[in-house]
Amino acid sequence: MELGARIRSMGPTWLAGAIAAGPATMASLLGAGAGYGYELLWVVLLSAVLGATAQYLAARLGVLTGEGLVSTVEASLGNWWAWLLVVDVVLAAGLAQLVIMKTVADVTEMATGVDAAVWGVVWAVVLAVGLVGGGYRVAELGAKLVVSLVVLAFVGSLFVVPVDLGAAAGGTVPSLPTADTALVAAGILGGAVHVTLVTMQSYTMQERGWTREDWELARFDVVVSMGVAFGVYSLAIFLVAASVFHQGPVPLGDLTTTRAATALGPAVGGLAESLFLAGLVGAAVSTLGGNTTVPPYALADKLGWDHDDNRYRAAVAVTALASALGPALGGNVLELLVLVLAFGLVGTPFAIALVLYLLHDPDTVPERPPVVASVGGVVLLAVTSVSAGSWLRSTLAPYASDPLGLLGAPKTLLAGVFAVVLALAALALGARFVRERATGRTRASDA
Repeated sequence: MELGARIRSMGPTWLAGAIAAGPATMASLLGAGAGYGYELLWVVLLSAVLGATAQYLAARLGVLTGEGLVSTVEASLGNWWAWLLVVDVVLAAGLAQLVIMKTVADVTEMATGVDAAVWGVVWAVVLAVGLVGGGYRVAELGAKLVVSLVVLAFVGSLFVVPVDLGAAAGGTVPSLPTADTALVAAGILGGAVHVTLVTMQSYTMQERGWTREDWELARFDVVVSMGVAFGVYSLAIFLVAASVFHQGPVPLGDLTTTRAATALGPAVGGLAESLFLAGLVGAAVSTLGGNTTVPPYALADKLGWDHDDNRYRAAVAVTALASALGPALGGNVLELLVLVLAFGLVGTPFAIALVLYLLHDPDTVPERPPVVASVGGVVLLAVTSVSAGSWLRSTLAPYASDPLGLLGAPKTLLAGVFAVVLALAALALGARFVRERATGRTRASDA
């Protein structure tokens, strides 16, 4: 297929890229650049590589099996594993849905003066009607447009912002996240490598009707969407933030939308705040469109519903309407956005472990993945596990001397329980893989 035809045929990973390039990733990149200058540039670069790796592995599994991830897990590993993945997806995507809707509603309130709670209901209804009536193609087209415009806006800013190349070069040297940087590092990685993105890849390819004959196109889609477009987007936002307003550590709680908007000041002057808020809303709306479909995709796959089934449509509508509760959340919206990505990162290693297991299970996929892909998958699993663990450790550290204090911090307690359950499941899956390879047993041999 010629290059022009490939570009016109792209789509599934662009939708994943639109979710990845959402307001939560924007907040994480702004927080990292504002608070720590160029120090975390290596995390930004790594996030694009790992994001593309995760989507490559998920796309390969989806194309070669022709099935959704949840049904593939159920057929290969059993009912319990499939339900655990569904719970992982619903919790991560559901929390993200609430915070992103809060972002849209809060910014719309700033622009109109109408209460955010009202806008939460309005946006939820618009979202429900649009997705149930408009279908996947509408979301995909909007995703391509918004991601492209946001990338161009921040890339344009780089031509006016004075980037310190020496300091930036120093930021490419990897280092373990400290207690101070663990949250924003987890947020950056969580924006690119997230359980919702990994899970939805097989379903969006099914919507396009892609099969193993389309593997070359699927791989091209992943590289251009996540590796290039998302990578440029992340790099541009981070460099602009680090260059414009880094003057020492900036707590995320102090990073308001008004202050963050100054990152675009050198490029657009007095229009900076309006442009930034418009970009924030645009990214949030496009992310909402894709994120809303993820829990229904997983649930429908587990329960055997077709996408033209009224039960599936009802699940999409309920997910969209439930997001109206988002404005009720308290706190700084940029800080909440970073936290929601860090929480999602906690649930991601389990999903990656499942994909790696299935790709190397001869009863599921007869064709072994390239060695480079397998090594990349192991590195991906290790990096996401360490990053999630670093953030969780820093989050739980204040309760080390008073564990019962967690009862008064339900969000932290939920994150801890969530992480422990999924970590144990991932370890059990790894042990099962090693045992099966050591004994040479497969489902076919058992039969």
